[in-house]
Amino acid sequence: MKNNIIAEIESLRKEKNAIILAHNYQPADIQNIADYAGDSFELARYAKNTDAEIIVFCGVYFMAESAYILSPEKTVLLPEIHAGCGLADMVDESSLQEFKKKHSAPVVTYINSPAAAKAVSDFACTSANCLRIVEKIDSDTVIVGPDKNLAGFIQKNTRKTIIAWPGYCYVHNDLSKKDVQAVKQSYPHAPVLAHPECTGEVLEISDHVFSTSGMIEFARNYSGTELIICTEKGILTPLKKANERINYIFPGQGLICSSMKLITLKKLRDSLKYDRYRVTVPEDIRKKALISLERMLEYGK
Repeated sequence: MKNNIIAEIESLRKEKNAIILAHNYQPADIQNIADYAGDSFELARYAKNTDAEIIVFCGVYFMAESAYILSPEKTVLLPEIHAGCGLADMVDESSLQEFKKKHSAPVVTYINSPAAAKAVSDFACTSANCLRIVEKIDSDTVIVGPDKNLAGFIQKNTRKTIIAWPGYCYVHNDLSKKDVQAVKQSYPHAPVLAHPECTGEVLEISDHVFSTSGMIEFARNYSGTELIICTEKGILTPLKKANERINYIFPGQGLICSSMKLITLKKLRDSLKYDRYRVTVPEDIRKKALISLERMLEYGK
């Protein structure tokens, strides 16, 4: 059954000139069949540069929106329309506009946000390039949202004043310092790699703070045998591909994003077969959001 579905996907992909993009948190089956798997920044860049007529985005809704903003001439499909993001839901256009007006500062909005929020932002960013972008902005004060932990990470590494929007990713925010310390006691020689969406307490006791792509690159070149990974467990798939001899340890009981696990091979097959589900953005919002995303791609190099 599984092999039949995979064969159908392969056939439909060629027939429709489609490309399958998958985030590093997607299930292993989805990452393994994707044309390209990566973090939000890598996927946005790939979506912009592809010659494919159809982009099937295996991730969550804001990622498919970003692909459409960058490539409106293409058909963008999201195999599971209910694959949302709790963090993205914590910011909206009107509230962000008021926040910006109140503080009179440029806004850097994490890519984990709705298109309408990007449309009233000056820059978009990802966890891989957020600090680089903030440092290049000609302002001593910068608003960063919607993730307060990402904003805190930036504040620790810049002399600029960062004003944080009070949102968070529940997967990373729920990971406690005690969870990490407990694992560290069992594996005292294993470096701790943490995602900047983790709390400041977790980042303080981590050895390195990386985006998912940064973690994968570190693992690829790591000569040890154990790593403690503080991010969503879907990253285990690319980590194993990068360096299969390492024992990857995940602290805590959670670290699973339920939305990232909604897409299955069957839903991917049906998405290609029936053009399900199309993601678009109203043109007035798209044009404004495009400015922040293009600045992200330019400043985030």
